[in-house]
Amino acid sequence: MIKDEIEWYASWFDTPYYHILYKDRDYAEARQFMDNLTQYLNLPEHGKILDLACGKGRHSIYLNSLGYDVTGADLSENSIAYAKQFENESLHFKVHDMSFPFNEKFDAVFNLFTSFGYFDKSEDNLNTIKAIRDDLNESGFGVIDFMNVNYVIENLVPEDVKTVSGIDFHQKRYVEDDHIIKDISFTNNGKDYQFQERVKAKTLADFEELFDAAGVYLLDVFGNYKLQKFNKNTSERLIMIFK
Repeated sequence: MIKDEIEWYASWFDTPYYHILYKDRDYAEARQFMDNLTQYLNLPEHGKILDLACGKGRHSIYLNSLGYDVTGADLSENSIAYAKQFENESLHFKVHDMSFPFNEKFDAVFNLFTSFGYFDKSEDNLNTIKAIRDDLNESGFGVIDFMNVNYVIENLVPEDVKTVSGIDFHQKRYVEDDHIIKDISFTNNGKDYQFQERVKAKTLADFEELFDAAGVYLLDVFGNYKLQKFNKNTSERLIMIFK
């Protein structure tokens, strides 16, 4: 068994199996979101963007293709090592803990695809908001793209099996101690594996408290990647723009 419940994201995200399980993510949708978001924010030409918790860099690479100067940062050394093959003069990747400031100034800091709420210590969630605040220039925008907890809990599939690349991933989902949890178990090459994803079930009201505590101002809230109005019952996403 491989399990790390203290920092599950540090172990799970660094395995090849994480990328196998989620390899069918919708790239077209992600690109449409980046198009909509950058146009809405009206970022300057060749503006600087920090993609916080960038994974293997799919958003960073596309943003760079739009002409932006992009830095992708992630805690996963394996993901950053993979992403570095795409580096150029205006695209860079670094291993970084997002609860600490990056110590550069950006026109925008993006935290995308529910890459928030991993920390068990609540102060680390607040520290992440503060770090984003400190990394923005005077006209910069922070963006957090989170799941809409109300919608997710209402539509939670308790159990299923997803077969990818010949591996049967058994997935169990439930809510416990203010977390939405997914237990993932599978066998590969005769070896059993077990991982767990734990994300804090943060609502818009929870984020508003964090923003107040960090001294940032919430400008807009959207409910999907087309940037349509947020509805707490029906929206799939909770996309927050702040500065």
